[in-house]
Amino acid sequence: MDFWSLMWADFKAIVTDKAIAITLFGGVLFYSVLYPLPYLHEVPTKQQIVVVDGDHSSLSRQLIRHADASPKLAVVGELANISQAETWVASGKAHGYLVIPEGFRRDLIRQRGVTLAYGGDANYFLIYSAVVEGLMSVGIDAGRYVQFNGLLARGSSAKQVKHDLEPIKLNSVPAFNPSLGYTPYVVPGVLLLVLHQTLLIGAGILGAGQWGREGYWQRASTMQLIFARVSVFSIIYSLFTCFYVGFCNYWYGVSVQGILSQVVLFLVPFILCTAVAGVAFSCLFTRRDLPTQVLLLISMPILFVSGFIWPLELIPAALIWLAQAVPAVPAIQGMLQLNQMGASWVGVVGFWWHLWALALVYLLLAYLGVRYRLNR
Repeated sequence: MDFWSLMWADFKAIVTDKAIAITLFGGVLFYSVLYPLPYLHEVPTKQQIVVVDGDHSSLSRQLIRHADASPKLAVVGELANISQAETWVASGKAHGYLVIPEGFRRDLIRQRGVTLAYGGDANYFLIYSAVVEGLMSVGIDAGRYVQFNGLLARGSSAKQVKHDLEPIKLNSVPAFNPSLGYTPYVVPGVLLLVLHQTLLIGAGILGAGQWGREGYWQRASTMQLIFARVSVFSIIYSLFTCFYVGFCNYWYGVSVQGILSQVVLFLVPFILCTAVAGVAFSCLFTRRDLPTQVLLLISMPILFVSGFIWPLELIPAALIWLAQAVPAVPAIQGMLQLNQMGASWVGVVGFWWHLWALALVYLLLAYLGVRYRLNR
């Protein structure tokens, strides 16, 4: 059986097998929508809060008006005590509350310390952080307002007062995540992991369903079968990778700073290495259901040891060392630096050689595994 006929036979086996076709074509399309979906509205605004005003002064009312005017907050009610505020938050009528203590205006005018109490539902991290950030900003502005009026009353000029209250103006510009949202932070790495996992699952199911059975794969040599299978999966996943790295990054507004030629050059060993690893991985199974189960179990650990979801400093060194055998780990680390952070090729070439080295190791393992399975 010649090489091209073997490639065509593998391609037909992939597209006509429902489990493999759904995993590859359906899974890649499905996850391109599923993973970014929770993060599309990544900057929460106008979160509903309630206020417990224990002071009922002109300054406390002004503070409430400022809170309602904040782009992050919307005051939906004023309540008598904290118990009622907690009930509103527990029932979902509000996401947080602000407690203004009695004597708020008096203590501020006398330059005494005043404590504003904030509370909120921390089950939703983005919402909770928006509430707390908005309330802290309002509280700081109220303190500055009192200081400003006090200094003016003592005879200081408005220009001097502004300089004294704000001696340093901070101009903060996000370098790699302009929106400060989760989509540019999570999506690029997760989509690469999806490519890695679906390719391994597809190759695993294909091999597990063939070993020990009669078929076209027995009429080919070991290396011929490996190269044909790697070529077919590489062609298919080259298209999937273009869809993810190209269209999905553009559609979801991910910051892209890499040079196209360098990105393509970096992805070549990732696709080849993962395809060879998939062939080697398939030799471990003779049941078609096992590859999916095993890879689903290790997906989250791979995601964490990739270093962009969880700091590597907080992960045991042994796990980090073992993770270097997974093609997705150096690929994600290198691609994030190259394509999202604008690193030079010199900065990521170590990951590139790492992927080529893994490809050679997995090629040896695939050769031993496929020869063993064909001989049996």
